[in-house]
Amino acid sequence: MAENTTTEVITGGAVLALALGFLLYATNATGVGSTAGSYELTASFRSVEGVTVGTDVRLAGVKVGTVTSLELNPQTFRADARFSMQEGIELPDDSAVLVSSEGLLGGTFVEILPGGSPFNLSPGDEVLDTQGAVSLISLLMKFVTGSGDEAAE
Repeated sequence: MAENTTTEVITGGAVLALALGFLLYATNATGVGSTAGSYELTASFRSVEGVTVGTDVRLAGVKVGTVTSLELNPQTFRADARFSMQEGIELPDDSAVLVSSEGLLGGTFVEILPGGSPFNLSPGDEVLDTQGAVSLISLLMKFVTGSGDEAAE
């Protein structure tokens, strides 16, 4: 009986250690909870459809940050987003931020298009040039109904 209990304790400890290791790996891989070595920027969007807290912020396809909060601004009726950026990545102050999709069935992410200004954004600054999410349904409806900008003949 004592041998059986020892085996159960060892097995339980191994399962617990494996679960803890997986949790640590998952938090490191996704960047959740890691704000050390980062600074925060804000942006205001017409639509942040598909973006949630924790969504990747990418520059040239590489994850450089994470969306940390989303709130509706009652005065402008726009979505105010805060996102953390990795320390050491300095963005020109004329950079653009847009909501992009990985494809038809892919996820949504926030993309940064760097500008050419010699002046950089400081921590806490707002990115003014933004583009919200494009609704796939509305694009399909425009295509199906044929309503759109057609050249005059």
